[in-house]
Amino acid sequence: MQPLSGTVQRYDWGTHHAIPGILGRPADGRPVAEYWLGAHSSSPSMVDSGTLVGYIGAAPSVLGARSRAAFGEQLPFLIKLLSARHALSIQAHPSREQAIEGFARESRAGTPLDAPERTYKDSWPKPEILIALDEFHSLAGFRDPRETVELFTALGVAAQLESVIGPLTERKGSAAMAEVFLDVLSLDDTRRHLVDETVAAAMHHRYDDGAVGEFARTALELDAVFPADPGILAALLMNRLVLHPGEGLFVPAGMMHAHLHGTGVEVMANSDNVIRGGLTNKHIDVHELVTVVDFNPWLPEVLHPRRTRTGVLKYQTPCSEFEAWRMLVDNGTGPVRVPGRGSARILFAIDGACVLDNGESTLQLPRGRAAFLSADEFDVFATGTAEVYGASSGIR
Repeated sequence: MQPLSGTVQRYDWGTHHAIPGILGRPADGRPVAEYWLGAHSSSPSMVDSGTLVGYIGAAPSVLGARSRAAFGEQLPFLIKLLSARHALSIQAHPSREQAIEGFARESRAGTPLDAPERTYKDSWPKPEILIALDEFHSLAGFRDPRETVELFTALGVAAQLESVIGPLTERKGSAAMAEVFLDVLSLDDTRRHLVDETVAAAMHHRYDDGAVGEFARTALELDAVFPADPGILAALLMNRLVLHPGEGLFVPAGMMHAHLHGTGVEVMANSDNVIRGGLTNKHIDVHELVTVVDFNPWLPEVLHPRRTRTGVLKYQTPCSEFEAWRMLVDNGTGPVRVPGRGSARILFAIDGACVLDNGESTLQLPRGRAAFLSADEFDVFATGTAEVYGASSGIR
């Protein structure tokens, strides 16, 4: 067991107080968007002996035999504390096969890894789960096309948008949604007025109840940050989900999504592969969008953790790169056995304080602190009163 110190990421969309508050640090007036815990090559966490990347490189057995066989001598997951005050870009992530092929293709073409037009930064997929710490809002998956047309009709702009959204009623299947989405992203100056007209109409419905009011408020929320951006119309094709504390959203390969606002814990495969689809100044690779994104109507499930033993709540996901869980340590119910034995693990205390005990040594884990556990530390117990999030490889 070793104390683990993460790295702060200061993106413009971050909040100012949430992450410093959890870490027990003073806010400095600048946004703090993410806090990374893991062995990401560009921003690795620190252990006493140096970076976690270096520590694993010197002793790869800490990963566990099955994880090494599946993923090599690399920690396959990354934990992030994420806090957004406004929307991130619309994006999706590739499958493992798509990432391997795309990375090889761009490497053969000689596209530098830091080139703006480079899409695949590595050969890994990037499944992820976002677990809400407060009320968290996201856009995820495409809404049923008929419902989307009804919502634009309720705003009073369906006729103006007919040239754009017409395929949603004229055609069936994912091809219609793909056509509309890509057409929206290609709006030129002669059609940008469609975004302004939609936002103006939304102003009249911002206090409406139900789906129409939510639809209108989403348009206004995005326009406040990305004024007149065609990505607003793209975003309005998607479902809006609200997560309450402890609830999760799993993002598999191909699912278009955009986190809107809130604070949560994100666990993901250790990859940088992002296929952007709007609300961004960065490169949008239309070919890869068509290849990677699932344009079928899809309402993602809000995940509730399953209690697997006393004090342990596990989030069920189908990916092998990580397993995510939450520990509720309470002195009144006795020690909690840390899950993930046989794999390297990262623990992060969100609230309270606990003591980790592996039978040979102990480690204090107060709020805002993290720990790295090696695969051969089988029986680790936590005592105290704390809320702790953790992750291990999904293959042990």
